[in-house]
Amino acid sequence: MRIIKLLAVTFLTLNLFSCDEDLSKDFKVLIEGKSKTFNNTEVLKGNLKALKDHEINSVEIRFQNEIISDLQFSESFSIDLSQAKLGNHDLQVILDVNGEEVKFSETIKILNSEKPKIYSYDVVNTYPHDILAYTQGLEFHSDTLYESTGQRGESSLRKVDYKTGEVLKKVELDQFYFGEGLTILNGKIYQLTWQSQEGLVYDLETMNLLKKFAYSESKEGWGLCNDGEQLYKSDGTDKIWILNSESLEEESYIQPTTNNAILNQVNELEWVEGKIYANTYQKDGVVIINPNTGAVEGVVDFRGLRDKVKQHSRLDVLNGIAYHKSSQRLFVTGKNWNKLFEVKLTEK
Repeated sequence: MRIIKLLAVTFLTLNLFSCDEDLSKDFKVLIEGKSKTFNNTEVLKGNLKALKDHEINSVEIRFQNEIISDLQFSESFSIDLSQAKLGNHDLQVILDVNGEEVKFSETIKILNSEKPKIYSYDVVNTYPHDILAYTQGLEFHSDTLYESTGQRGESSLRKVDYKTGEVLKKVELDQFYFGEGLTILNGKIYQLTWQSQEGLVYDLETMNLLKKFAYSESKEGWGLCNDGEQLYKSDGTDKIWILNSESLEEESYIQPTTNNAILNQVNELEWVEGKIYANTYQKDGVVIINPNTGAVEGVVDFRGLRDKVKQHSRLDVLNGIAYHKSSQRLFVTGKNWNKLFEVKLTEK
């Protein structure tokens, strides 16, 4: 995110919060415009105002881990939002006032300037899928499909022949766990669990459990994918967490954002040619997300696909995206669906 030159502007006063309630009331941040909502083609402009006389020794303004430096208290600031992460983010102010640190912040919402593209689908091929598999995660490694299934007492990790639907190997999870998303990186399988606040790591070849890892700030375990270096984890909120692949610590996050809303409940995740494809829970669709900014660049309308599978009492929603990288083919299925579909997307 690029910080551009300081300039004079017209301002709107916004309310602020501070760790020091007394001193914070003596200061205001002034933002140009009539709203705290911007899009990523705009520039965030403002300055600070003191309501009482204080000796201000230093000023620091932070936004998305960038620091506006060399700023005097009376000067204005300007932030180019073109490279900013979308969603809700705090504009943080840190002052040294009479030798005392004063902090306060204002939440700014950044939306995407463009509407997402809309895609339809064609079914290219249909393959068998275990009707008893409550699909939570789906990913190819070479030509083999790996699947995570949910429900307490039924959760599993599976190695599957996608052409026949045969389960080649199956690891049953402890009844304590509700299996969720999975991804494969550097010879390991990473599997999430739902509300247990921990994930599981397996050896890819043997599928033996190697270790467990704890969640940090994320609420639950939903979907999981990777870009070859980092892991991306959804948790049912408006955040997709970015995990260090070595420590599995949640280092940052993005927020899936359209031109008018920040999305939540994105579920199963898949990395597809530099983008994150994500199911939205209880919706017949998939969103295509820019992993750098969180911008929702596309929406795939999968309505009608569920009608093509066997209708039964345990039939549930669309959930499961797998990308066959070498052949550039996309596959989808759902919870307790008896079919796995190879699909081709077409922009409407």
